[in-house]
Amino acid sequence: MIKINGNAIHPADPCTVETLLLEQGYSLQRIAVERNGEILPKSRYADTPVQDGDAYEIVSFVGGG
Repeated sequence: MIKINGNAIHPADPCTVETLLLEQGYSLQRIAVERNGEILPKSRYADTPVQDGDAYEIVSFVGGG
């Protein structure tokens, strides 16, 4: 089990952060991800495995004026 923005989910095993984000419907270009209290660079999404107990905070950027 992991948490995304405080909500518990059970991701498919094995899974990378990139796969998890896409399965959850996020657009990779318009988000920032914090994993276990640390910012995760976009360049690491595809090679970072999701591990049991991980906690993610995901922020979506919205344009406007």
